[in-house]
Amino acid sequence: MDMDLKKINECLKDKTPAEIVQWGIETANNPVVTTNFRPYEAAILHATTEIKENISVIWCDTGYNTPQTYRHAERLIQQLRLNIHLYVPRQTVAHRDVVMGIPNIDSPQHKEFTEQVKLEPFRRAMKEHRPDLWFTNLRKGQTAFRDSLDIVTMGDDGVVKVSPFFYWSDTQLDTYLEDHGLENEFKYYDPTKVLENRECGLHVSGGH
Repeated sequence: MDMDLKKINECLKDKTPAEIVQWGIETANNPVVTTNFRPYEAAILHATTEIKENISVIWCDTGYNTPQTYRHAERLIQQLRLNIHLYVPRQTVAHRDVVMGIPNIDSPQHKEFTEQVKLEPFRRAMKEHRPDLWFTNLRKGQTAFRDSLDIVTMGDDGVVKVSPFFYWSDTQLDTYLEDHGLENEFKYYDPTKVLENRECGLHVSGGH
């Protein structure tokens, strides 16, 4: 998909998330939205399904989510009638706990752990769905890497990534959720990150 990213981002910077999603839907042939039901994910799921009700929602579940997050996910799936496509690791948590547990961030096994619970399921999902545009809830200020991005970016694989809330603050998102009757979720746990401001890997792997 050929596009002038600088010009597009300048044009979209002052647009609403709904207008950005509308642009993405009109631009793409096969858009998807990804989620892990972490804090504020309800916003991107609402924004995308408001424009395209049956958009494929890819949920890569590491298997380590808290009970609160799973309950939140189920409520949101029902409320927004999400077209969920679930992807999980090929090995169960119980089996992995015996083999390696959750490696420390400095452990040589941490890379393999991240590959098993997050990267491999994600690649499998993208290979099966073959999207040309990927909606995500990346925001400026989350990590140093994400600060270098913009509303619209493109991976080495040619998939366009669109982050409609890229320049939004937590306060703005709180208002968005309240205005649309959406709950938030703060008990989310990512076993691959440890620190909140550490990049999870999906957005730096494969040119994303």
